[in-house]
Amino acid sequence: MCLVQTHPTANVRLREAPQLAPSTRRGFRSIVAGGLTGGINICIVFPTEFIKTQLQLDSGRNIMTAHHSVMVPYSSTLSWSHSVLQSKNLKLYNGSVDVVKKTIKEKGLKGMYRGVSVLLCGTVPTYSVRFGVFDFLKGHFSGRDGNLSPLARLGCGMGTGVAEAVLLVTWVETLKVRLISDQKKKVPLYRGLVHAASSIVRNEGPFGLYKGFAPTVLKQGSSQAIRFSVMESLRSWYTGGDSNKSVPKPLVAMFGAIAGGTSVLGNTPVDVVKTRMQNGSYSSSMECARQIARKEGVRGFYKGCLPRMNRVCLEVGLAFCIYDTVMDVFKTVWPSN
Repeated sequence: MCLVQTHPTANVRLREAPQLAPSTRRGFRSIVAGGLTGGINICIVFPTEFIKTQLQLDSGRNIMTAHHSVMVPYSSTLSWSHSVLQSKNLKLYNGSVDVVKKTIKEKGLKGMYRGVSVLLCGTVPTYSVRFGVFDFLKGHFSGRDGNLSPLARLGCGMGTGVAEAVLLVTWVETLKVRLISDQKKKVPLYRGLVHAASSIVRNEGPFGLYKGFAPTVLKQGSSQAIRFSVMESLRSWYTGGDSNKSVPKPLVAMFGAIAGGTSVLGNTPVDVVKTRMQNGSYSSSMECARQIARKEGVRGFYKGCLPRMNRVCLEVGLAFCIYDTVMDVFKTVWPSN
């Protein structure tokens, strides 16, 4: 008698575990960490932004001078003189160091932080959007190993830049440029941030705050596409594609500086057009570009490139380093799901 009961063999199908959705807590952590990063960062690097903007706005003044020479022959009662009018373009500043010297001499050290309030108020939410959107997009488009493909890096960076340009950067940059430019006048028009914003809206309408919208979107989109693409590529190269392996903070800062410098070389002409447009001197981006090309040549599109390079390399290097540090702290005090 057989005491063992047999059952027909059942076909067992193994099903892959469903992929976990990106943690909403992680996304919110990215937003908060981005805001903290922006606030700390802008307090450090704003003076270089001030110098860059002053140099870009310094298109010079045309001064007419008379050149005199005595002509012969002349009589005992009458002498003949010949005058030739010459036009000379005089720049207000001779370089970055000259901007610092003249600003501190005329306005004091506080003059180097003229417009920082609007940039600080704008930078904190901008960095929140920047890192929050990129982390959100990365969570949805990365592979199973947590890494993005080269094309996905560009796409996520581009989406991040467009989002921050539409939501924040355009009007913040417009107010910053107007306040800095207003400082150069003998009698400033604006008493502060709120007064500048209300005056622009009253005189030019709400769209006055969005002057230079197209070049701003192009600039931010290309900037973040380059920066995040280069940064993610360098991280992947160092870690060998292991998303769980951390990168030392000095290397993070260096990688960020490289990413920032690369973006400057790629879109400084767009940044110059954007700054001139936001100053309110041109009716369209194309007109602005034509005027710069006609009056200043190719070099005009790279005005302020060196101080912008210094600022961006410092800012982006610090930003990624600060962000990674904050996120490391959050792993302990505010763990994700």
